[in-house]
Amino acid sequence: VNDAWDLEFTEIRPLDVDLDEELTNRNSMRYYFVLQNIWAYLGENNVPVKSLVAALSFFVLTGKNKKAKVEQRLNSLHAASLYLLLLGMPGSIANKVFHEILFDTCLDLSSHCWPENSGKKRKKDGSKSSKADGKRSRPQRKDLTDMEEEGEEEEEEIHLSGSDLMKIRDALFLLLQSLLKLLQTLSLKDRPQSLSNCTRVFTHNLLYFEPVIGEIEFAPVKDITKLKCVPEMAFYGLQLLCSPKHGDPKESLRRVFHQLLYVILMMSKGNRKKPTLLVVNQAILSTRDQTISFVSYLVEELKELAVPFLHILLQHICVQMVEKSEFRSHGAQAVSMLTSEMTNTDYSRFIRWLLNFSRHPKMACRLFAVDVAVALLGEPERKPEECQDPGLAPFLQHKLLIQSLLFSGQMDESPTVQGHALSSLAKCLEIPSMNVTQAIHNLFNESKSGVCTQISKANLALLFRRVKDSRTSVRKSALQALMGLLKHDVIPASSENLFVLSERCRDPAVSVRKKTLQCMGELLTANPLNIAVQKAWLHGVVPVVLDSENTVQDRALEALEQMLLHPITSYSSRSHQDTFQRLAWDLLVLLCQDCKNLCNYLGKAFSIWSKQNKFTPSFITNLISHTEAEHASGAWLLLSKVGSFSARPSLEKIVDAWDRMISSREINVTVCCHILCVIGNIAAHLNEDTKERMIDDLMSRLKRFDMSLEVISAAVDTLFQLGRDEDIKQTQAFLNDHGGELVAACEAYLASVILSENGAQNLNEEQMIKHLHTLGVVSLQCPTRVGKRTVLLVESVLTTNTDKLKGTKTSRTNCLPQPLSQFRANALPTKVRAQGVLTLGKLCLQHEELVQKYLPVFARELEVGTEMAVRNNVVIVMCDLCVRYTAIVDHYVPNISACLRDSEAVIREQALIMLTNLLQEEFVKWKGSLFFRFMVALVDPEPAIASLCKYCLLHLLLKKNPDMFSQHFIECIFHLNCYDKHKSYKFPQSESEKLKFSLRGAGFLDKRFQIYRFLLEHFTDAQRFNLSNKINHSILACFADEELPLDEDGAAILSETFKILSLKEMKLQAISAPAVGGAGEEGEEENEYNMARAVLQTAQRKLVSQVQKKAFIENTVPIITNLKSLLEQKRSTVMKDLMAYLQVIMQDFRSEVKEFFAGDEQLAEELEFALKNAEKNREMEEENCPPAGEARTPTAEVSAATFLFFLFVYLKQFCSKRNCCPLDLSVSFRPRGMSFSLIYLVSVLSGKSIEDRAISTPIGMICQKWHPITPLMFQ
Repeated sequence: VNDAWDLEFTEIRPLDVDLDEELTNRNSMRYYFVLQNIWAYLGENNVPVKSLVAALSFFVLTGKNKKAKVEQRLNSLHAASLYLLLLGMPGSIANKVFHEILFDTCLDLSSHCWPENSGKKRKKDGSKSSKADGKRSRPQRKDLTDMEEEGEEEEEEIHLSGSDLMKIRDALFLLLQSLLKLLQTLSLKDRPQSLSNCTRVFTHNLLYFEPVIGEIEFAPVKDITKLKCVPEMAFYGLQLLCSPKHGDPKESLRRVFHQLLYVILMMSKGNRKKPTLLVVNQAILSTRDQTISFVSYLVEELKELAVPFLHILLQHICVQMVEKSEFRSHGAQAVSMLTSEMTNTDYSRFIRWLLNFSRHPKMACRLFAVDVAVALLGEPERKPEECQDPGLAPFLQHKLLIQSLLFSGQMDESPTVQGHALSSLAKCLEIPSMNVTQAIHNLFNESKSGVCTQISKANLALLFRRVKDSRTSVRKSALQALMGLLKHDVIPASSENLFVLSERCRDPAVSVRKKTLQCMGELLTANPLNIAVQKAWLHGVVPVVLDSENTVQDRALEALEQMLLHPITSYSSRSHQDTFQRLAWDLLVLLCQDCKNLCNYLGKAFSIWSKQNKFTPSFITNLISHTEAEHASGAWLLLSKVGSFSARPSLEKIVDAWDRMISSREINVTVCCHILCVIGNIAAHLNEDTKERMIDDLMSRLKRFDMSLEVISAAVDTLFQLGRDEDIKQTQAFLNDHGGELVAACEAYLASVILSENGAQNLNEEQMIKHLHTLGVVSLQCPTRVGKRTVLLVESVLTTNTDKLKGTKTSRTNCLPQPLSQFRANALPTKVRAQGVLTLGKLCLQHEELVQKYLPVFARELEVGTEMAVRNNVVIVMCDLCVRYTAIVDHYVPNISACLRDSEAVIREQALIMLTNLLQEEFVKWKGSLFFRFMVALVDPEPAIASLCKYCLLHLLLKKNPDMFSQHFIECIFHLNCYDKHKSYKFPQSESEKLKFSLRGAGFLDKRFQIYRFLLEHFTDAQRFNLSNKINHSILACFADEELPLDEDGAAILSETFKILSLKEMKLQAISAPAVGGAGEEGEEENEYNMARAVLQTAQRKLVSQVQKKAFIENTVPIITNLKSLLEQKRSTVMKDLMAYLQVIMQDFRSEVKEFFAGDEQLAEELEFALKNAEKNREMEEENCPPAGEARTPTAEVSAATFLFFLFVYLKQFCSKRNCCPLDLSVSFRPRGMSFSLIYLVSVLSGKSIEDRAISTPIGMICQKWHPITPLMFQ
């Protein structure tokens, strides 16, 4: 007994064996519960109270052992319950029964006697959840406490059956009843430690003990015997602890709210300094909701007494919230539920604090402020007039949250917060609240007031800038916000606004393209009958079927299938009543009318769907049933794209449509082309009589030459399909017969016009063009029927050589005409001559001798021609000929590329597109001046052409040749300045070409540097490093050695070279990139990873800096020194550019100027003086113009390839002169005693001990920047 009291009930001393067996066998614990007057009973039996307490403590402490048997655990719980009953009986104080340590031990039995296997599983699940939800998976850091607990958990535990667990649960339930009875009678106000332990046990152990069936009803007084579950008893215990019996209610509320904070945050505090996240499941969420209801009940009961602590609780929820989206979402709901218990005045004070909190330096806090704002917007808006304080009334309005938290959040420095604010703005539009919708409308809608109009335009312009932001996450969120504004008619669905959305379907980022497709689909579903939205959807989605990314292609195909194919059913008079079926036909009709150019993309989609067997016989039948409806054009479009039918379709309606088309004088061109295509597809299923009739009809119409050019092309293709036979010879004979008739008809008409004296004067321009077009199309099918007379007739459309045609027959034995040196003008209109070029080009495709003859003619036309349409068609013809006759046309590629500086923007764009296609397919190589002409196109006066050129270079051509820019950079310097005095860089081109592509002189300096910057922006660090060395040897060294004269042209080249070397784009990104943000800048989970990145990036920078420094000293400094002497000797103005270059370079080596230029002390002193002056000027500018709070520059990561390159150069530099290991990194940047390979691991696996977070609660103040104000803290 004495030992137990002396040891403060912290250790177990074994009882006498006989006494232990007697107490255990008789199960004496149960008899004490029926005693009414325990003190008298003990006195009569001469049992000291100390002995009884010591005996009880033995059983209590025995149950704490994890290896304790079921009976020992039950006895432990019963003994603890008896001890608590003793404490609650009158006289316990006088008999000194209460012992704080034993009391706390009894409280902790709920965790010791109940098995903890679920806790270990929870920890493992939590680790998995952290890896899944976090941005990066990395090893979980374990502190000493965690390791000790794991060691304890690994101890072997006995197996407990279901019945054993039920017995322990009943004993625990009895213990809690005794504890609640004790709290009703005994005051603990003088025992703060016991109060804290009670609160901790109720919240951390018992609230999660078992699920609650039904709802918990909170009441001021409860019958303890009627409480049904452990969590209900725990809440009632917390309620009792808040009563005045147990001390100051304020301190009690502070204590209870502090413990409930982690329940609401879904964290486990325990004995750790840093709380850990729980695995979110239904049980955790249910406990959290019950806790929120309990806090609301306490606030409602205690009113003014509890409101200050509710403020503190809400502020702690906001400050301690983690970055994980799931926890933030539930936390925002909790804040919304708790604020509903506030009065208007208290609520407005919290909103004022929230606005201040939204400027917290931690990104996770700013994210959560946005979440809270969205949750509060879902609640009914409070009336400002009901607020007692007029100064706080504006904080009750929803528009304040929208304007000051959501919309202003897109100007946050963090792209994560920007994106979250924009996506949250879109979510708010889905809230069924007129006040919220109206507040968002006021942000973007124009008002009668001129000021409001300017503000709304500025807001919309800001959103459009975010749509084109450099960060992918921001663009995606901005697209979602823009879609919401269009969907809910906040901004008009104009073509301009819709274009901003649809053009992102061609965004460089795959995820943005996918997001745009999703947004376009949602917008079309919400506005299915809006023509502008339909057009925007088509222009955005249809081209994506050719996307380079397969997943994006699949999304586009899925969207097209969902909108175009799925809604189609058999025709009925009520089909138009189905919104989505009507939408499908509207889209198809648009593809036939206003969006005809998009039909070219559908071929890829239909070929994929055909392989997937999407076009079943029933689908074809349904389509045919719509061929006589108002939307028949759409049905014919689908039928034409389906391709050859696998089964015999119903032909009656198709043949009837053919008959109507042939007999009609006025036909729709698009529908006619589609019908002709369908006829060609079903030709195999037609009988011979029908085929003959259709062939005759086609020949009759073709010979009348009254159809449009598109229909003529389609008719000739259909004629080929109708005459197709398994025997190729039969097919060709058919084409020769029918094609020969058409060629003869065209030849006769051309001769009647060209050979007649008044033919040109009485010319029917439309008929002439149709005859030329027919001749060109037919000649591709039957080239043997085209005679030299026909060729000369087409040539005469372009020239005046009609004398050669007189007396010429159709025989091919006549001599070929002599090659022309140039075109000579005739009286034919420009349109006819342009069509003549296309026809002559088709004739050349079938006859190589014609290519040899007319290519010089075409090239000369590009030089001296004045007709834009003719030159445009010449470019098309020459590029088409390049595909078939690559070797022949290769000599004339410079003539084609010269069109990149044509006076007409249409021709420049056409040449750019055609040359890009040829370069992609490698029909044309980067030879001669072709690359530099593309560079000149980068600064085209038309912004659209310049933008197109950038797209072609970056996304189409650079991928095939990643070193293309770096290989031609130095050549660009000489070429753009027309400098030809360097022996290694000469460019053979005519004087006219030099003049056309020259950017020489000060007037074009900005354009030249625009080109240089564009190229350098897409260099790797390895390419920049190599370029610097190459410039040293190819340019600077040549001037220093006087191989190049330092005349006016040479001085201009040297000056420009120094300016290029001074560009920020020329700096190595591994050195010039900003450091990784430290702790507090990003989310808390990112801090460890950022620390690891910072260490690794420091190592990389150190290595790259050493390589650059050594290369500069060995390669650049000697050349610069010699060059400086030469410039001083010649008193050249380039000296100032040299000094400016050195000033830029030495900023990274500020303290090593004298070391670098030890051989030229004067230069070192001048450079140091210039650097000091520049630093002073920069400080003065910063004082006068403080930097604006723009978004941070994204950190440039050093790629593995770049790092390995510099590592190789470093090894090469040092190993050539030393026998030791060159990478003595321990001296330069690693901690003493730590190997380089462990730097990254140490930063991740170990960590500094993190103290408890300082929980400040600034109340009632708004400031521009977050700062702690007299904190109120949970103790």
